[in-house]
Amino acid sequence: MSFEELRLIIVVYTSALLPIYIVLKHKDSLPSWVPTVYIGAFIVCALGWELWFTYGWVDGDSVDIRRSAVLNQWLPKHINWTLNSLADAGTVTLGGLWLMWRHAKKDFNIFIKWSWSAFLVFMIWCIGLNILVEMFLYHDQLSVGKDLSWAPLSPLGPYINPLLFEFNGRSLMLQNQIPWLLLPALIYKSIILLNKK
Repeated sequence: MSFEELRLIIVVYTSALLPIYIVLKHKDSLPSWVPTVYIGAFIVCALGWELWFTYGWVDGDSVDIRRSAVLNQWLPKHINWTLNSLADAGTVTLGGLWLMWRHAKKDFNIFIKWSWSAFLVFMIWCIGLNILVEMFLYHDQLSVGKDLSWAPLSPLGPYINPLLFEFNGRSLMLQNQIPWLLLPALIYKSIILLNKK
């Protein structure tokens, strides 16, 4: 096992499981909508793209073809989508919402009425993390020549998937960015609707 593979395994399990621990530890002090958003984000991420990308259902390669045998052993295909969806829901979504709240000086009104500055923080966090994941964590699984499946939240699929840029031999493709261009607004609007009920 290489250092890079070990790093990837640690990051994936930590980003998937640590948010569960934090939510359970602080459940009494969190707003009542947090578990609903967490579970909802998990389901949307799983059904929106993680299952499709993992199994390569529509014109894509499954994850076990796109990565090393060591990673397939430590991150088995049949739990890969679960770990990635947990990380999307916890580290990306809840982490971004926490940053929004901190940016707004802990004003919960941003979760009742739309705030463009808070949303911008959330959007930058989601897209920024996704770029870091693609460029520095999953770069070998998402590079040019390794096709991802079409997915509901990545509707252009592998058919319209230009290379956005390359850095140090690593590529950033459009298809992988689309879910996090769409999802932040949907999540934020859903929280506002939940709080108005």
